Amino acid sequence: MAQQPSWLASFERYLHSERQLSPHTIRNYRYELVRAGEILFKQPQGTSLEAFDDGWLTVSRDELQRVISSLHRKGLSPRSLSLCLSSLKQFFEFLVREQVIKTNPAKTLHAPKQAKPLPKNMDLDAVSHLLDIDADDPLSKRDKAIMELFYSSGLRLAELASLNVADIDLSQNEVKVMGKGSKQRVVPIGKMALAAINVWCECRHDLVKADTGDALFVSQQGKRLSHRSIQLRMKKWGQTQSLSAKVHPHKLRHSFATHMLESSADLRAVQELLGHANLSTTQIYTSLDFQHLAKVYDGAHPRAKKAKEK
Repeated sequence: MAQQPSWLASFERYLHSERQLSPHTIRNYRYELVRAGEILFKQPQGTSLEAFDDGWLTVSRDELQRVISSLHRKGLSPRSLSLCLSSLKQFFEFLVREQVIKTNPAKTLHAPKQAKPLPKNMDLDAVSHLLDIDADDPLSKRDKAIMELFYSSGLRLAELASLNVADIDLSQNEVKVMGKGSKQRVVPIGKMALAAINVWCECRHDLVKADTGDALFVSQQGKRLSHRSIQLRMKKWGQTQSLSAKVHPHKLRHSFATHMLESSADLRAVQELLGHANLSTTQIYTSLDFQHLAKVYDGAHPRAKKAKEK
């Protein structure tokens, strides 16, 4: 008779098959649960927690609070504590779903508040300078198309890396994107990005191999371009263009969001373009300075307008 998989293993399988989370996210959840379990069950680091599988079923809220407090005393950042707590909440919610416990003991726990530093964006001149490259070979043409698309459509790194040729609709000037949680959205593409993509597609066939598949962006070896390769190529172009700040995919995504908000002030539309589930996530991009806000207030509020000189 086959042995019943551990609850940790069952949870990982649930995250993969039903939640469709990335392997990286699943590894993070497992790491946090193992770390919490070592404290809960008083086991030395590296102990296999599957041996204490039933222990998870009797854990109390107070015990979990002591875990968070212990990690806090060890100097873990609020962000790390928040990830640990999120992992615990989702794991115990899974156990409730499996009907092996009645209530989630982590449900009402709170991690220390963490500051939300605003990601730095590039101003329009810096973006224009970055994208003004002499693309005279297949790799530079590919990189220009990648950076233009990041800035034009505000894509995440994983979204852009997973694009296939068929996801680009040149007739409608749009790209079909598979976002977080397997949520699909359609995003417009600007004319500069479309032009760069067309130039890249004309020489893409020189790199593709029989087993390449339909990947839009491929490496010199003909394989789908990896996340790390995209990051390194963007860093290289930032240095080549002598930009003072490091260039990476999220910086162009943030620049897209910031410039769109500055021009349109339509937070809801930008939320849709970015693929944010919650409007509060989009609000971190509203980095307008106080002087600008004060100017808007003075010009718009009926009780703030200055009386006309007679």
